Parts: sequence; structure tokens; C-alpha cells
Amino acid sequence: MSKSREFSAKTMNELGYYVYIYSDPDTKIPFYIGKGKGNRCFNHLFLENDSEKVAKIQEIQKKGKDPIIEILVHGVDEETALKVEAAAIDLIGIDKLTNVKKGHHASTYGRIDVDDLNARYNQKNLSLEDITDDVIMIRINTTYYNGISDFDLYEMTRCCWKVNLNQASKVKYAFSIYDGMVMEVYEIKGWFPAYTTMHNFKQPEDAVEKDVGRYEFIGNVAPDEIRKKYVGCMVSSVFSKGNQNPVKYVLHE
Repeated sequence: MSKSREFSAKTMNELGYYVYIYSDPDTKIPFYIGKGKGNRCFNHLFLENDSEKVAKIQEIQKKGKDPIIEILVHGVDEETALKVEAAAIDLIGIDKLTNVKKGHHASTYGRIDVDDLNARYNQKNLSLEDITDDVIMIRINTTYYNGISDFDLYEMTRCCWKVNLNQASKVKYAFSIYDGMVMEVYEIKGWFPAYTTMHNFKQPEDAVEKDVGRYEFIGNVAPDEIRKKYVGCMVSSVFSKGNQNPVKYVLHE
């Protein structure tokens, strides 16, 4: 997928003012923070001057790459954007502009890659009627992070949930959902008590007491024809407003 050099009209309509971050694609270290609206965040890619910012961008482009452009916050007024910009620069340090990667980011207006932002506002919105397979929908808003690996996405999606085994045994696929978007679809092979299958992370010390009644599944990425139907689509409307339960079943009995 080619890198975005502009936002779609629909995305710009949703953006408002925003704060953006330029980072080195090799080190992932931020080197510039700015504030703007519209396509402002892309303008630096085409500048010709002797500033350190432009020199850094040109250095990256000479390697055949582009800077990573992320949106730190969007959908705010100009005054709020200015405050966020100043706070972010203070946090990183204007003399360094380095950053410690956070484990989590805000669900709606937090840090997000520009390509993911375009996808969020331009992908198809699914209704219950559009979901024609038996699925369990699992929201991972509290554990997902920007740049997550495919394996970690699978691990965070499969464990550990309070599920109704009678219903769970009827579903064939699991949707991994972040901020209302289907990030991946897995074909479920079986359900097991929490932490009884091999994991790539350390089991919490209080797992036995904490996770009584919780389960995990094992499986694999769903076939392409299933993924094409659902991955990248928005399913926010399928969850009832105010519903905090991270799990929802869609069954066709």
C-alpha cells in the first residue's frame, strides 16, 4: 500500500485541527511535531530550504523511504491543538525530540498513523445484516497499540475472555476489533480455560484467581475470502451505545 500524501475529502471533513508527528522510519524516533488542518501535515515533504527539519526529511528520502507521519490528536479546535502541540514538545524535549513508546493510545482521537486514519473514515460500515457468518466480536481497545505485530494482535485477541461456552462453541470466526474497526479475522479451532495453551507473554501471578471463568481460543488467520468481507470495515453500530462488554456474538440459528 502506497503512503498517503494527502487526506481524502471525507477524512479532512472529520479532522478539524490536529497535531502531527514526523518520525524516522528506521529508528521510529520523532524529529518534528506540528499543528495544522487540512493537508498541512504533508506539506513538509515538498519543502526546499536549509532547515534541519527539511535536511532530515531529505536524508530519509535519499534512502528511498518516507518519514512516518502520525496524528497525535485530531478533531479539536485551534486553541486545543496549540496546547497539545506545546505539551508534546515539552514532554519529548525540544533539544532531543525523542520519545518513549506508549503501550496504549486514545481510542478515538489519539495517536494514529495517517493511513490508518484514512482507512477509519473511508471504509465500509457493516450492519448486523452484513455479517453473514457466525462470529464472536472481541474489542481490544485497552491493549492494542500503534505498530502492533501480527502475532501480538492474535495473542491479544484470543485471551482471555468471559464467554458463554455454549454460544462460543457455535461461532466459526473471531473479529479482532480496535476503535470500531475489524483489524483481523481468525478461524477458531477450539476454546480452552484461560492460560492453558502456550503464550508468548508471561502469565500474571494472580491468573488463577483473576481468570476463573475466562477462556481463550486457538486458531489461525481466516481464509482470504472471509478476510476480504470484513477486515478494515467498521462495526461500531453493531454494539449498543454505552455497552462496555468487549465481547459480542453474531449467530444465525
